[in-house]
Amino acid sequence: MAYMHVSWLFLFHILVLVAKSKAKVPAIIVFGDSSVDAGNNNQIPTIARSNFNPYGRDFPGGRPTGRFSNGRIPPDFISEAFGLKPVIPAYLDPMYNISDFATGVCFASAGTGFDNATSDVLGVIPLWREVELYKDYQKNLKDYVGEWKANEILREALYLISVGTNDFLENYYALPNRQSQFTIKQYEDFLIILARNFIQKLYELGARKMSLTGVPPMGCLPLQRTTNIMDNHGCVERYNNLAVEFNGKLKGLVAMLNKEFPGLKLVFADAFNIFMQIITRPSTYGFEVVGVGCCGTGTFEMSYLCDPRSPFTCTDANKYVFWDAFHPSEKTSQIISHHLFKMFLAKFL
Repeated sequence: MAYMHVSWLFLFHILVLVAKSKAKVPAIIVFGDSSVDAGNNNQIPTIARSNFNPYGRDFPGGRPTGRFSNGRIPPDFISEAFGLKPVIPAYLDPMYNISDFATGVCFASAGTGFDNATSDVLGVIPLWREVELYKDYQKNLKDYVGEWKANEILREALYLISVGTNDFLENYYALPNRQSQFTIKQYEDFLIILARNFIQKLYELGARKMSLTGVPPMGCLPLQRTTNIMDNHGCVERYNNLAVEFNGKLKGLVAMLNKEFPGLKLVFADAFNIFMQIITRPSTYGFEVVGVGCCGTGTFEMSYLCDPRSPFTCTDANKYVFWDAFHPSEKTSQIISHHLFKMFLAKFL
């Protein structure tokens, strides 16, 4: 009998721990660009959209949602890893309401950046507007579950932030304005200030658990390789070196903010190295094609250039590291997400 009593106590203790771990991250809240946009851009007048075939062909139900992928994207996989729903809805998507958003919501907008000038390029939602949408969400959540419960959800939720690539490739290197104002290193430092201000704003609004993902190996995106004719369409090393340098500055920012803001748990979820491993050793991860994307010819197509009538689009996206010329395939996103969860995000359990 004593043995049974101890066993039941042990089982009860385990169940309590499991219940506590499940409650530690009650929701996933997402900010950023096309790497994490679940379809907010569908509701605004911009060409930065992907709510049409062949996007979403491997998504549950085979429907295009506005995700820049053949299927799910990192926040979906991360949400699932935390035992939450397998799909994070876009806040502006009329298919969903506050009951859907209570355990996860996405405010991201494809084409945006830390720099407001970046969002102006394609007329998308700037980060400050994503924050305003978040404030609206806070109010609706409090009306839905009550202020005490809402504050608990907002405090314990994990905030995923993925942004920065467009600031360099869509803005600084593509247009003259910022180049005339900043050297590239000065522009990096300018973005770090903007990143700090953004994280501080979320902190002031009650966020305490955050994950900041830096920029990927930008020089290895198919679009960059297509134009790198002089190096036989290899990766553009100066862009990759820039990514490493900028990510280093983001890591420094994370360390500083964790010391400065009481109660903040901010991690730098570095996706660069795992992404680079996939690109340099694709067969190790079951990929066959890395230099081009699945959509169209895979060299320059994304958004509306991913024509559903294109005869060149691949039949099996799982063989491709990239889905279009800018974004990873669902399989790549899943591998990266599982790595980030194991290495950086599981500590929030």
